[in-house]
Amino acid sequence: MNKSTPIIIWFRRDFRLADHPALAEASRSGRPIVPVVLLDEVAETFGSAPRWRLSQAIEQFEARLKQVGSRLILRRGTAADELLALARETGAGDIWWSRAYDPEAIARDIKVKSALKDAGFGAISWPGHLLFEPWAVKTKQGGFFKVYSPMWRAVKDLDVAPPDPAPLRLLAPEKWPDSDRLTGWALDKSMDRGAQVLARRANVGEPAAHERLANFLCGSIGDYKERRDYLAQNATSRLSENLAWGEIGPRTVWHAGLRAHLEGQRGAEHFLKELVWREFAYHLVFHTPEITRKNWRSEWDAFPWSDHEGAAVLRWKQGRTGVPLVDAAMREMYVTGHMHNRGRMIVGSFLTKHMLKHWRIGQKWFEECLIDWDPPANAMGWQWVAGSGPDAAPYFRVFNPETQAQKFDAEQTYIQRYVAECAPDPGPEALAFFDACPRAWGLSPDDPYPTPIVGLAEGRQRALAAYEAR
Repeated sequence: MNKSTPIIIWFRRDFRLADHPALAEASRSGRPIVPVVLLDEVAETFGSAPRWRLSQAIEQFEARLKQVGSRLILRRGTAADELLALARETGAGDIWWSRAYDPEAIARDIKVKSALKDAGFGAISWPGHLLFEPWAVKTKQGGFFKVYSPMWRAVKDLDVAPPDPAPLRLLAPEKWPDSDRLTGWALDKSMDRGAQVLARRANVGEPAAHERLANFLCGSIGDYKERRDYLAQNATSRLSENLAWGEIGPRTVWHAGLRAHLEGQRGAEHFLKELVWREFAYHLVFHTPEITRKNWRSEWDAFPWSDHEGAAVLRWKQGRTGVPLVDAAMREMYVTGHMHNRGRMIVGSFLTKHMLKHWRIGQKWFEECLIDWDPPANAMGWQWVAGSGPDAAPYFRVFNPETQAQKFDAEQTYIQRYVAECAPDPGPEALAFFDACPRAWGLSPDDPYPTPIVGLAEGRQRALAAYEAR
């Protein structure tokens, strides 16, 4: 392979220049680099909010590449076919990408690697999305961790390589291949008017991600452990959005958190634990891919969750359950594309326990609505709160939204921020919900607030009875 032979780098959920092992090595090689994004068979399945957020990530990444003398090539089609075509068009010798770990992405990548190698091209998958590869962290018995706490103890003192700096320049090929136009993909079409609402609140791109991390380190990290569950407070990093799209690398975040810990910031260690919780989700999905679609604990297969959606589930989706904290969390998701982690547990518990609906209903709806949607974290989170997953809270631990509100939103600041019907003078976030939600719902801030779809005590007793009878 000579110095003029290009390397194609296929970007998926790694829209950054720094802390990118494949890009760093390609830059050091001195060979031309052809950055590529595909709207392939996996990306085509994304829900409305993730598709919109993907378009924003691509747009910002195109601008970053221009700053280092490069550009982004867009193609739509089956990944293996499009990469083979690009390799032939550009005379590339190698196609590189950062690894993915969910079953759909792995199946796609296996096909891609096989097709490329059969055609005589080099195909290499690189680390970059995780701190620790799923096969590299093992229990003393040589297996994978099925419980979080021992995994944290096993990895907390391991060395994590420092992040690579962003390359200053990328060598361009002699001739650029043709590219689709991002607008032609119409990734925002299904979002309709909601796209404008999210655009005002999303934090898109590598520079914005680094700024968000810096602000967290200078502000909330000290009290992170004590304040992170208070829904109305700006006490979390909100980096899930940027990590999900790879606009900041996990090594960058780890080393920043570690420095804060060594400097005596009280909340820094707990922040590092949350990064490893993300790793735990990825490791579980890699080793037990069925977690994305089936109960991780097979003994839950006979549990009487209902798959029927109907009017009650529609009200849950609409944020009109009549339980203010549940509704506030659901509406936050439409207005911001994000939901506070405490809110995710509360709405998940309410759906799977008070309403006795299957966790797959919630998982699929989050896939549609979250801009920080992350397949492993979403799957594990729903199974954790439902009780069917690994390291799960006992099923009989049913979150009571009223007591949760008393503890974590005592002044009802969060509830009134997002539920117009509960606020004496609704603010912009509460009113934005009616612009963000589907037109077909026909909702208005003048609608009366509904009565609860299920009594909290009644729902809890029904859930416990089903658990005892399983």
